[in-house]
Amino acid sequence: MIDQVESLLKKAEEQKDELIELAKTLISFKTPAPPARNTDSIQTWIAQFLLERGFSIDKWDVYPGDPNVVGVLKGTNSAAYQSLIINGHVDVAEVKEGEDWVHDPFCPSEKNGFLIGRGASDMKGGMACVLFALKLIREAGVELPGDLILQSVIGEEVGEAGTLECCKKGYHADFAVVADTSDMHIQGQGGVITGWIEMKSSQTFHDGTRRNMIHAGGGTFGASAIEKMAKIISGLGELERHWAIMKSYPGFTPGTNTINPAVIEGGRHAAFIADECRLWITVHFYPNETHEEVAAEIEDYINRLSDSDIWLRENRPVFKWGGSSMIEERGEIFPALEVDPAHPGVLALTASHEEIKREPLVIDVSQTVTDGGWLYNAGIPSVIYGPGDLYNAHAVNEEVSIKQLVDYTKIMLTFIMRWCSRKKEQ
Repeated sequence: MIDQVESLLKKAEEQKDELIELAKTLISFKTPAPPARNTDSIQTWIAQFLLERGFSIDKWDVYPGDPNVVGVLKGTNSAAYQSLIINGHVDVAEVKEGEDWVHDPFCPSEKNGFLIGRGASDMKGGMACVLFALKLIREAGVELPGDLILQSVIGEEVGEAGTLECCKKGYHADFAVVADTSDMHIQGQGGVITGWIEMKSSQTFHDGTRRNMIHAGGGTFGASAIEKMAKIISGLGELERHWAIMKSYPGFTPGTNTINPAVIEGGRHAAFIADECRLWITVHFYPNETHEEVAAEIEDYINRLSDSDIWLRENRPVFKWGGSSMIEERGEIFPALEVDPAHPGVLALTASHEEIKREPLVIDVSQTVTDGGWLYNAGIPSVIYGPGDLYNAHAVNEEVSIKQLVDYTKIMLTFIMRWCSRKKEQ
């Protein structure tokens, strides 16, 4: 196998121009989300690419115009050897009119050793590397003993969790690599959940009655839902500060677990006392927590606060958590992901990285979230490991180092060969 790997690495270097052209092809597909519903063309292209290289293809619509593609290359001895999922998303961050791009963001260019275009860093560069590595393996006639599964998913940018749909379909492996933006660090991640806190008065009042409900002797039991939501927001701030003091996780700056009051909606008209109000919050939590736990903790805290308020005791806040789409449902969930540094998959990936880069691999935590949490949540040991950095992800004139793309391709070639040729643990 050593000779096979050396031969593949040589080809990766010799054919790096082909790798860059492959990345440019992926970038040229316009797949921003929002608006989404625009990935069928790129997914059809990827499905054909994999089909021509011996993969069986499963392609299905998650939303109309946004299909997932899963390619499976069965191993020669699947029962005895390790299996691998490589996961990546084909949607990219939105491009707003008037952004100061040097070139059309979907007409990729090269400058000073960097590839520039929307998705170069997040994460079509990573997807191109993986596809190119698979191409080289298949062209060399390598027969892997273990199964290799490529998941090309939609919706990551807007919480639509194409990866979750893969999990629901039963795709599983002994290890998974999410080839998303990590600057070639192995990373875990905290999680994110959005939620709505809603309150509605049991009665509606004319604005002319406000004096009766706020001054002595008024005799009217009522309140503005907007003003009461301000009390809820203040309480969320208290809980957030408590978390910053009492909770921590290695690799995260204290206080990274936040509760952001992102959007508030309320009232119906200037001639009414506001009889309803809705608050949209975004909650970041640590890798050793679940979204169910943090949601329950927030509900408990706000319910206790409501117990101390005469009006809120009678007009209880209602909580609605998560959702499967920021576009369709105005809600999302990204589960957390913890990395086990001693897992054989992590050790094998570390060895591959250090052989190619000739420098120690960094294992840390992402400051953002990816679909990796869904794989981890499904019981698959997983890591985030990809080219590109967060400073370029979503940025105007997004770019990625071409050398990093070549290095990442070589590392993944080495790792795929090593991992899928390793016998399962007894």
